[in-house]
Amino acid sequence: QVQLVESGGGSVQAGGSLRLSCTTSGYIYGKHSIGWFRQSPGKERAGVACLDSLGRTFYSLSVKGRFTLSQNNDRNTLDLQVDWLNSDDAGTYYCAATWGPEPCDAAHFNYWGRGTQVTVSS
Repeated sequence: QVQLVESGGGSVQAGGSLRLSCTTSGYIYGKHSIGWFRQSPGKERAGVACLDSLGRTFYSLSVKGRFTLSQNNDRNTLDLQVDWLNSDDAGTYYCAATWGPEPCDAAHFNYWGRGTQVTVSS
């Protein structure tokens, strides 16, 4: 069983930055894939950035170059540095995990946190 708790969301002006953090319990680096997903009003939950169990990272095209994944030395957190935020980045950000090397697709993940809200104002 993997438990995930997100933090770090908030309200920021366009062009600003936030650092989202996912604290894990039961997650095993090298065994689980883990990532950040975003759900905006009226849209499906979509993968933003993921680290699979083989150590490969994935970023969606819309965030590549602006968002960066990192882990602490113990590899029990997954942070997402989000820079140059725009209105399309607003939504609820969820941390999720699953066993094995899976694509960054919400349908492939079965452990979920409760989410943290990101609001972007112009």
